[in-house]
Amino acid sequence: MEWKAPRLRSLLCFRPARLFQLYCNAFVSQSHHDAWQHVTTTDFDHRVGGLFIMLSHQPQAKTIATTILIFAVDDFGSDISITDQTVDSRIWWIYFMLGCATLLPWNALITATSFFLSRLVGSPLRETFTSYMTTISTVFNIFAVAHATATSKRSSPSQRVVWSTASTTLVIVLLFLSTFVHYQPSTFFFFAILCSILLAIFVSYLSTAAFAGASLFGAPYMQSVISGQAAIGVVVSVVQVATSALSVWGSTSEAIATFISNDGVGDGKAEEDSARAFFGISAIFMISTFIAYAWMARLSVYIDTVGILEQNAKLDGALDSADEMGGLVFRSTAQASLDERNQILRVFKANIIYEFAVAYVYVVTLAVFPVITITIQPTNPNTHPLLFSAIHFLMFNFGDFFGRYICSFPRVITWSAARILVFSIVRTLFIPIFLLCNTVQGPSHDSPVISSDIVYMLLVGALGLSNGYVSTLCMLGASSLEHNPRLRKRREDVPVASTVAGFCLIVGVAIGSFGSFGVRAIVCQCNPFVN
Repeated sequence: MEWKAPRLRSLLCFRPARLFQLYCNAFVSQSHHDAWQHVTTTDFDHRVGGLFIMLSHQPQAKTIATTILIFAVDDFGSDISITDQTVDSRIWWIYFMLGCATLLPWNALITATSFFLSRLVGSPLRETFTSYMTTISTVFNIFAVAHATATSKRSSPSQRVVWSTASTTLVIVLLFLSTFVHYQPSTFFFFAILCSILLAIFVSYLSTAAFAGASLFGAPYMQSVISGQAAIGVVVSVVQVATSALSVWGSTSEAIATFISNDGVGDGKAEEDSARAFFGISAIFMISTFIAYAWMARLSVYIDTVGILEQNAKLDGALDSADEMGGLVFRSTAQASLDERNQILRVFKANIIYEFAVAYVYVVTLAVFPVITITIQPTNPNTHPLLFSAIHFLMFNFGDFFGRYICSFPRVITWSAARILVFSIVRTLFIPIFLLCNTVQGPSHDSPVISSDIVYMLLVGALGLSNGYVSTLCMLGASSLEHNPRLRKRREDVPVASTVAGFCLIVGVAIGSFGSFGVRAIVCQCNPFVN
């Protein structure tokens, strides 16, 4: 199928007060009109508009640095026709690698939490480090995604992929080198936070550029990017489990008991070895991705296909210069701006149930994962906490992946906004349930109500499963003309609905990150910002 998407308006102003409108307009726009005409879709129900989410998770997130790609068919545009497309396996796999690269940095930070905590021993910020990291990186991610999207029409996607991949690789290499040296806890805290900020920013530009290029090759290549994003969380967790198992191999019951009695503070050797291996593998993968993309960018088929975006970037730059010299604003009038605001506000009010539901999904998830779950210790004295923590990340990521995957089966999809809202709200029960597990501190300390390690892992898997499933239902329902009567069959509202819902998702991630401080206060009965 061929899909003609809307054009991207020129967004020349980036004031914080207009962040929400800027984020929405970036997709309801006219920038890549010609480019998007090349997008083809196959094996999709032509009656349903779909939406895919690119997360920097933040568990999100895959959390949590999130970009929205609207992949609408029939519900959105016109001139739909069936076409056959030959897939170039070389390009497909390189875009798969780029998809992995967009979420690898966040997963690297989250899975290395034990290493970071081992280097913060003695610092009052040790217990709240994860909350600070997720919150701060999410805030920077919101602004970076908005800016990257708004300026995409004036930038070369090839150049963005090159510099953002190289910059991301450099930060990961720095993290790898940090495993060989020791800093003061306060110095290391700011170093780790700075790395999380830089990775959130660089990945925002990488993800938008990767999807812009893949869209020109067609749906199979966009699916390769999405597949890479879905797979990397599970792959990273498997690697972490393997490296953790090797690091703690041969640990005696006495050594494990001593580690637990010291509040998870040991000599840091196991955490250091695990993080070193993980960061090293991540750096090698990023370097391989950089080399592979540089090679692909020289192929004639790539130049012929993606060249249109390069030409558009040059043309838009020239037009912007001319507009500035003439004192004009490109395609911007007071009436057009007012109409945009009214449309965004109207869609926001119409879809408030879906938007609240998707935001609340991530509020609950980020309130406990990984800030609280990382503090839960195994009840089996023969299980090392480092390996236990690695397995719990694997359970969440696998559950999240499976939750998104099952939404490809119509029988398990519900379109009722009220029912989806109930699903989202019911997930609140995860917060008190995890507090009843074997937390280092908290109401169940020394006498956990849930004392089975297997039950705990199943709960973590359920948290991930419901996170992926309910959030996907929200996104699909918000932008479906057939199943969402609130859109009143307005085709022009579909991209706005998807983008507003995506923005609410990011807001939910940010609120959940802040909310984790409150849950931390319940656990430690203290000031969560300093202890």
